[in-house]
Amino acid sequence: MTIFDRIASQYKLQKPFVVYRKPNENVISGFFQKTKDVFFVDDFTEVGFVFSPFDNSEKAILIPAKESVYYQEALILETSLSCAKNKAFIPDESAKAYHLELVNKAIEQITKKQFQKVVVSRREAVPLSNFALLESFKKLLQIYPNAFGYIWFHPEIGLWMGATPETLLSLSEDRFKTMSLAGTQVYNGSTVVSWQSKELEEQALVTRFIASQIKEIAVHLKTSEKETIKAGNLLHLKTQISGKLLSGRSNLKILLNALHPTPAVCGFPRLQTKKFILQNENYQRTFYTGFLGELNVRRGSIDSEDSSLFVNLRCMEIKNNKALLYVGGGITKDSDAEKEWDETVSKSAVMKAIL
Repeated sequence: MTIFDRIASQYKLQKPFVVYRKPNENVISGFFQKTKDVFFVDDFTEVGFVFSPFDNSEKAILIPAKESVYYQEALILETSLSCAKNKAFIPDESAKAYHLELVNKAIEQITKKQFQKVVVSRREAVPLSNFALLESFKKLLQIYPNAFGYIWFHPEIGLWMGATPETLLSLSEDRFKTMSLAGTQVYNGSTVVSWQSKELEEQALVTRFIASQIKEIAVHLKTSEKETIKAGNLLHLKTQISGKLLSGRSNLKILLNALHPTPAVCGFPRLQTKKFILQNENYQRTFYTGFLGELNVRRGSIDSEDSSLFVNLRCMEIKNNKALLYVGGGITKDSDAEKEWDETVSKSAVMKAIL
């Protein structure tokens, strides 16, 4: 029985599971929970797979290692998987009008010095007919090998899939790595591109925020030069940040509270922009722009103390015969509402390709 067979069986039984592939790896892993109970993370010393919402005042969901069966195997995919043509899905005009209004409202607040940057998002519903769960997940893994690809299910919460390019945190004992990821361009055959001041400022702001947030709980901080990376059909600016966490794993909760949500998914300053998002977006993000991944585990050895967590971007929720796609973008004083809308359309194409 392959891990894909186990997905089908577990989903039919309506029991929780998560199956995932880390960026640029050729193995696939999964936790298959034995019961239908809902478990929560308390202090981030737990072991298992965490699924945390955008709103960090809400509890994160845990698929505990001790309550699950863990599998890992080599990833083998068929070469005959075909992808949908993105032009078959047309964004709703009323959704565009609302998003343009939201972006302009955000720009207005920035010009009034309420905050420097805010990330606004939208949810797009794509009707589904004859949705093939396993085929879509396999397409996701095939198309986006350099992303963290996952499928997550709990009967009390929902079914999610995603291919995120952004690492929130990688922690091994007391050594950690994180990244600043911001700015977006459509990939047109080359990663050698020019970035405008808006994207450069946005990415620098995220980098400064992360460094400032962790300086009291970490030492030996190193920041790489920014680079352009490809994620699906898009390009982003990335800076890597690494260091040593004081007090090791016992400070993991403090570190996560310092990082999440970053300006890359929320804004800066964080409290003001989070308030703006919760009050002005016309839907609840729930797990979009939250984080997910292995908590205090290492594949093949669940007794180790490694954590590998990713920001939940380029994701969708399958619900009521619809794929709910979540997309957004960072708004600064130099933003243009029409261009910001176009960026969300480009980002939604990442997930539409697997439907």
